[in-house]
Amino acid sequence: MTLTTTDYLEYYLTLVGWIVNNGLWQVLVASGVFALPFLAIILQEWLRARAEGADEGNKGVLSAMRIENRVWVAIVVIMFAGIPFVPVDLSTLQFDESRSRQCQVRVVAPTETGWNSAFTTLNNQSAEVPVWWFFMHALSKAVTGAAVASIPCGVDLRQMRMAIDSARIDDPLLAQEVADFTRDCYARARARLFMDRPGLNEEQMNDVGWIGSRFFLNSPGFYDRYRSSTPRSAWPYDATRDAGLAQVPGGGGYPGCQQWWGDSDQGLRARLLQQVDPDVLTRLARWAGFMSRVQVDDAVIRAVAAPKQQVMNQGQVYNDYGGQVEKSIPNIVTRATADLGLTVGSLGFFPAMDVVRQALPMVLSFLKMALVICLPLVLVIGTYDLKTLVTASCVQFALFFVDFWFQLARWIDSTILDALYGSGAPHSNFNVLFGLNNSFGDMLLNFVMAMMFIVMPSFWILALGLAGVRAGNVLQGLANATGDAKSAGGSGAGTAMKIGK
Repeated sequence: MTLTTTDYLEYYLTLVGWIVNNGLWQVLVASGVFALPFLAIILQEWLRARAEGADEGNKGVLSAMRIENRVWVAIVVIMFAGIPFVPVDLSTLQFDESRSRQCQVRVVAPTETGWNSAFTTLNNQSAEVPVWWFFMHALSKAVTGAAVASIPCGVDLRQMRMAIDSARIDDPLLAQEVADFTRDCYARARARLFMDRPGLNEEQMNDVGWIGSRFFLNSPGFYDRYRSSTPRSAWPYDATRDAGLAQVPGGGGYPGCQQWWGDSDQGLRARLLQQVDPDVLTRLARWAGFMSRVQVDDAVIRAVAAPKQQVMNQGQVYNDYGGQVEKSIPNIVTRATADLGLTVGSLGFFPAMDVVRQALPMVLSFLKMALVICLPLVLVIGTYDLKTLVTASCVQFALFFVDFWFQLARWIDSTILDALYGSGAPHSNFNVLFGLNNSFGDMLLNFVMAMMFIVMPSFWILALGLAGVRAGNVLQGLANATGDAKSAGGSGAGTAMKIGK
């Protein structure tokens, strides 16, 4: 049986926590403080027996039996939950890869890093774990791991959406070239479309709304008819193609719109695609198996380059308890005002909660370490009472099981997007921003799901209270420790608007 951890920070802090725990226990033993609870036990039971009626004949025997029972319990607690016994090193502390293997995600193991030789000790100090806490760690991780394994694997669409939404055209020359392409090719093709008025189906009407339109690229009379109005150094001057156009000293030519956009080496499409992390593109294409890779890439480029993104839904797909079927003027004004408030609030709230999502597992690892460090003092102050040991064990299990609620909230957060925007979803037009630009219901769901990362673990602790486990505000640290990060993440929108002004 081994101690397992689920992330690198927990892997490190678990060893740190037990090293400090061992140091505290040694201080308690060396100073004799660890024996004070025995004096407290004798005093408590003597006073308790003295206060129980006037039967003087049996008081000594009764108090002696109670003291003997509690002393034996205290000795057992010290032996199994106080004295460090099992060494903690790379042979007993392992990185849990079961979930990664289940979902076919490759995670580098600590033994494949520099930790293989450096993480057995810290500052030449090794750690040991009492038998009981070794068992509780293993049991808690086993139950939590089994619960997490029951959650189906899924793609984190929320994180991909944030990555794509944050992608920008950093190169000012590329941004200018996009503007030139829009002027020389897209604007002209769009104007010709309005003049010719061809019959378009729903898919084609959606397609002609951006500069990389397949309809304009493949239909005669559009992109095959127009070219760049200024020379482009990436395409050398071609006497046949560029006949009648001025040659420039740099030797640049005048590519046609099809070549300008689709050239595999220096085409505008290929360079725009480079603005997005390739790993994000690969994960998105793997999830969107109902589309070809070209279609997925085009959707990403459209989100990065298009000045105006298509709105995916005009209706409502969630049941709520507000509004009316036939809205009156006050209802319309109220909903419009709420939409405006949500839109403005989302500018700061969504980045803030994205920061919180990433910070919560870190905070949880620190809370686990803090509990490990507190254990020797808790047992001493609790006079090695069995109830204190059980309560501390339940708190440790509760902290470990919080990771399941994080995983569940994250999975629901992504699968809701999958259900609404995936294959066969109510929204037929694919858009890689997954509801970021949608109406009231979508935006409100984003607010609700973001808070589930705090609310669901808190509800778990409340449920333990219903079973008699008084864990108190053990998870208050999650909200407190991520507060500053949340504020900093939310201030980004205000900072950007100030810079814009």
